[in-house]
Amino acid sequence: MDWINFLEEKTETMIINLGISADWAIYFRLLSFIIVLTILSVAAYYITKKIIIRFLYKVFKKTSFAWDDLFVDTRAFDNLAHIAPAVIVLIMAPVVFADFEKLLPFVTRLSEAYLIIVSMTVLFAILKVGEYVMSRHQAFKDKPLSSVFQLIRILLYIVAIILVLAVLLNKTPVYLLSAFGAMTAVLMLVFKDTILGLVASIQMSANDMVRVGDWVEMPKFNADGNVIAINLNTVKVQNWDKTITTIPTYYFISDSFKNWRAMHETGGRRIKRAIYVDAYSVKLVDKETRERFKKYQLITNYVEEREKEIQEHNEKNNIDTSVLINGRRMTNLGVYRKYIESYLRNHPRIRKDMHIMVRQLATESKGIPLEIYCFTNTTAWIEYESIQSDIFDHLYSTAAFFDIRIFQEPGGKDLSAAFSQVVKGASKQP
Repeated sequence: MDWINFLEEKTETMIINLGISADWAIYFRLLSFIIVLTILSVAAYYITKKIIIRFLYKVFKKTSFAWDDLFVDTRAFDNLAHIAPAVIVLIMAPVVFADFEKLLPFVTRLSEAYLIIVSMTVLFAILKVGEYVMSRHQAFKDKPLSSVFQLIRILLYIVAIILVLAVLLNKTPVYLLSAFGAMTAVLMLVFKDTILGLVASIQMSANDMVRVGDWVEMPKFNADGNVIAINLNTVKVQNWDKTITTIPTYYFISDSFKNWRAMHETGGRRIKRAIYVDAYSVKLVDKETRERFKKYQLITNYVEEREKEIQEHNEKNNIDTSVLINGRRMTNLGVYRKYIESYLRNHPRIRKDMHIMVRQLATESKGIPLEIYCFTNTTAWIEYESIQSDIFDHLYSTAAFFDIRIFQEPGGKDLSAAFSQVVKGASKQP
């Protein structure tokens, strides 16, 4: 430390030679040292930022890797320039404040705290780049990375605050952590939503409940659309009308919701829709009608086999078939139901490896529901709706070939026709 004493003595001698008293010389020496320290710190900052960091960015740009270019694009290492002045202050502080022993620890602690804060900002910038790189990777594309990195940032914030306080108060971090335990109840109350969101995010990630890109429905929040972001506290859903619904993350654990991901993964989307048949149009099939049905290509074999089966049964049981109601008979509704099933099995856009079913449900005030249950070979919304519409266009138009009437509520034309019939009947009366 001889050079420090030598520097102090030479500086003090120069100040005294300028005509300043010895009592004030130490203060002017401190002021001159502070000016020199400031100049050195500013110079170190600009040298680090303009030369060293710029050179580092050029090296990143020249490498064959694409991910390190993100450090340049986000200027992740710009804050490194703040470390150089802090290091110079720490080195020069014993010289500058040699005669001010009470002030030296305070300056040293401030410099150390500043180094911790700057180091954390650099680390946060690196984490941001890491999150961006991982989100572009196929393996992490649908994972809730935002929640994980938010959790890491929160933990780092806590660590940084503890370290800064430990440096400023000249206490060990263990001492602060012991005092921190007494504040746990207050912190749990203040950060209740964050804690709940953290637990929910961990459970969602561990159980693979929701991913970015999933189609989810949560009627409680009028949410019906694709998940576009999963954060620590919220999940953002873009509805089909392009509005955004923000839902607290923990509601995906505490409440029920529907996730359509499995439908997309199977590659088939369900059609479950009914045609309502007028009950008065249902009737037994006579011979003439049966011969007409045989001409319908999709059910020719069915009608012939069914006719043979019914005929054998009636002959075996000596049934008088001259009366239509006797014995076993086909109905136009049953034949139409079989026609729909055959039509679906021959449809090129219907999955044959999944359920195909046409069933009759309990009669309602609207008629007899004939439900179509099958799966398309696409999950794309527009294609799905087009396939479904084409199928029902065909079924509505072919019902009349089976003497089936589709039920619908009476409209203006129906009421007008009924009124005309009443008027016509009344006019014919004497």
